[in-house]
Amino acid sequence: MIKEKIEKALENVYDPEIGVPITEMKLVDKIDVKDGDVTIEFHLSMPFCPPMFAIKIGEDIKKVVSEIEGVNSIKLVLKNHYLETQINEILNKEE
Repeated sequence: MIKEKIEKALENVYDPEIGVPITEMKLVDKIDVKDGDVTIEFHLSMPFCPPMFAIKIGEDIKKVVSEIEGVNSIKLVLKNHYLETQINEILNKEE
């Protein structure tokens, strides 16, 4: 049930450069939900996509998913990007 809500919410996350939902672009690779803890794997349209766009997309994902009842935590995993390690650290830092 939560997974379906997440999939629906991600339709509201747009690629900031292209202006198309990330779901329509098939950028979401995997959604795992266990006891309210969510892990979302995603990629960008190109491995050298500007880091600021990667961070913006990740922040937008976290924003829409965090609004879903029953979600306790969100971990994002950006894959196939030349700066994926650094971007994943930024997106998953404790606030």
